[in-house]
Amino acid sequence: MQDQRVLVTGGAGFIGSNLANRLAQNNDVVVVDDCYLGTPENLDDGVAFHDRSVLDDDLPTDVDVVFHLAALSSYAMHEEEPRRGARVNVEGFVNVVDQARQDGCDTVVYASTSSIYGSRTEPSPEDMAVTVNTGYEASKLARERYAEYFSNHYGMSLSGLRFFSVYQGYGGAEEHKGEYANVIAQFADDIVNGESPVLYGDGTQTRDFTHVSDIVSGIQLAAEHRLDGVYNVGTGERYSFNEVVDLLNEELGTNVEPEYVENPIPESVYVHDTCADYSKLNAATGWEPEIDFETGIELVCSPY
Repeated sequence: MQDQRVLVTGGAGFIGSNLANRLAQNNDVVVVDDCYLGTPENLDDGVAFHDRSVLDDDLPTDVDVVFHLAALSSYAMHEEEPRRGARVNVEGFVNVVDQARQDGCDTVVYASTSSIYGSRTEPSPEDMAVTVNTGYEASKLARERYAEYFSNHYGMSLSGLRFFSVYQGYGGAEEHKGEYANVIAQFADDIVNGESPVLYGDGTQTRDFTHVSDIVSGIQLAAEHRLDGVYNVGTGERYSFNEVVDLLNEELGTNVEPEYVENPIPESVYVHDTCADYSKLNAATGWEPEIDFETGIELVCSPY
């Protein structure tokens, strides 16, 4: 992707800044972020930053492509402020897409979530039945339905990407997020500092951990191919939290034992296992994950 003018909402956050910085090498990149989870320090000098909310009027949507990543991005945030979660994740999405439409932009790539698949140890395809157990999941499914409306009613191309457990180390763009950073970054930093990483339950829960650079590649390809509909972005492999701690200890040359605590999230809504079927995205764009998990762990640990 090159010589395009693009907008990245939530572009000072974890995934957003990785995307914005990569795109800025060959494109004119504008970022909107209210700094609730992001920080402009994550961005390279070539990115134009606007401290704005996705709920604002007159956003810089006169672009070729909108990458909409802004969101309240966790279960806890939505339980603490459910109305704010709905406003930011749903109303903010509609606001950005409609302003883009009015400005003549017809290509939008946005963040959805794999959490709506629930707990599954088998790879989850996009056409399987999904459920909503949390406000966070409800807001992301609402995005998918509004995207369907904009596509059917206005002929826009909107691709919703259901990300699976995105990770990178604190050497990336998440250190400022603290407890909201990805668990691998948190675990690695705890271990390096001789502190026990805190695992919910017995640590046997599994995730399809996908490195942020592979996520960014998937986002770019979705825009380049002007995809419409929903697509999984994940590796098709899963690792338990216990395995993550073991791999981090091995890479760091440490032997820090985890601390097991009672899961504060109700078991009825907690997603215990995730695994992606990424064949739809592969068929549409040729995308495949390039960073295997062992290499990803090395990248997380290398700054230490």
